[in-house]
Amino acid sequence: MFTGIITDIGRVRALEDTDDGRIEIETAFETATIDIGASVACSGCCLTVVEKGPGWMAFEASGETRRLTTLGGWAEGTAVNLERALKAGDELGGHIVSGHVDGLAELVAREAEGESLKLTFRAPDTLAPFIAAKGSVTLDGVSLTVNSVENRDFTVNIIPHTQDQTTLGGLAVGMAVNLEIDMLARYVARLIQTSGEAL
Repeated sequence: MFTGIITDIGRVRALEDTDDGRIEIETAFETATIDIGASVACSGCCLTVVEKGPGWMAFEASGETRRLTTLGGWAEGTAVNLERALKAGDELGGHIVSGHVDGLAELVAREAEGESLKLTFRAPDTLAPFIAAKGSVTLDGVSLTVNSVENRDFTVNIIPHTQDQTTLGGLAVGMAVNLEIDMLARYVARLIQTSGEAL
């Protein structure tokens, strides 16, 4: 589990473009404290550490993961939002994030609002109903509050700190991000869907 609070921006240093291909990411994390088999959220995708060395970690990503997330478009040098898994007693600064990407959202507009940045994303038809104003959403691993929703489009505001400490500030219109809907919304929707069956 994660919180959507990014603690490092890593960079892809090598990757194999095959099913279950290896991805190596440079990081400022102290990798000596990261176990083989540990989970790390990489731009919102929960991946397992299979090898490591000073300043880098290696993962394997399945063909399905590459097809359904932005990982399929990664190349050497791609910036990656990184977050280590929660430990008992850690501060929960964002919201509960599983690292299981639900789909891709497209950036359709960006505009400055003072020092902040207003980003408008378009969600897939199947995921749009799970996104609510003032609710939580995870974009490329970053926990954010939804400001407004209109049909499939929703807006978030990125403060200067988030612009500097994540990859979101560098997004251009037309780019896709990994989208994870709020876990609470997922379970409420499922409960409503099955409530008639349980009676």
